[in-house]
Amino acid sequence: MSAGVLFDSPGPATIARHRTYSIVAGVAMLAAVAFVLWRLYATGQFEYDKWEPFITPRYIEAILVDGLLVTLQMAFSAVIGAVVFGVVFGIGKLSDHAWLRWPCWLVVEFFRAVPVIMLMIFCFYAIFSGMDPLSRRTYWSVVLALTLYNGAVLAEVFRAGINAVPKGQAEAAYAIGMRKTQVMTVVLLPQAVKIMIPAIISQMVVALKDTSLGYAVAGLGLTRIAKPIYQQFGNHVPTIIVITAMYVVVNLLLTALAMWLQRKFVGEKDVLEVGMVGDVKTGASAPFHKGDTGGGGGGGI
Repeated sequence: MSAGVLFDSPGPATIARHRTYSIVAGVAMLAAVAFVLWRLYATGQFEYDKWEPFITPRYIEAILVDGLLVTLQMAFSAVIGAVVFGVVFGIGKLSDHAWLRWPCWLVVEFFRAVPVIMLMIFCFYAIFSGMDPLSRRTYWSVVLALTLYNGAVLAEVFRAGINAVPKGQAEAAYAIGMRKTQVMTVVLLPQAVKIMIPAIISQMVVALKDTSLGYAVAGLGLTRIAKPIYQQFGNHVPTIIVITAMYVVVNLLLTALAMWLQRKFVGEKDVLEVGMVGDVKTGASAPFHKGDTGGGGGGGI
């Protein structure tokens, strides 16, 4: 047994068997792709008339401006609101004061549990019911719903990121007389941000994809602009392929950004590993927990 692993190295027979599995799986995947392409061809999905809108300047402009740009605007607005929401409620969950900690916990857990599409429908018919025009009403319904859901998720990310900072950092800050608020804003948050950056970028990907759910409330963006195209040309499948490809490309760019930030600020750790770095026992390692006292006295969060 090798010293660095907990299992025996595979022998020649195992290596050959794994190679056979890989070949069989590869052939099966190629067969599945070939079957899908054949079905698309057999049903006329590759005909020029069905793809013509996507090489027509007028439709290209509509897809990019009224579709992609508006989708990015909604996602960006939701992410900004979600970050603010996450900071406030994430820090609130770390408070020593029960009257603040428990309401923050309740709000975060509630919005994490409610489906995003339900939040959009509620915002559309309850909160923004009297707003005109309709495009503005749908825009802010989608943005608010995504802000609440992603903000609740980011609240846990911020809490875990702060708890991932070594406890000695907070103890040293208390030892020189810093107050709890100063420890949080000057010592813990700046260090935790480096850990949280990949998770925040990953949540941006989620927010971008979830803008498509705005279709349920006549939302704007790529899914909205696709409807008149496939209604006019009867090209549902080509339209779905093009719109999906645009989502995939933008999400891949955001993922590449997350990996670059990961290497620049955190190191060579895996993205998922850093995202779960706060999932440890916080009773002994949390740098900011109930019972901490500093030389500067109480107060603060």
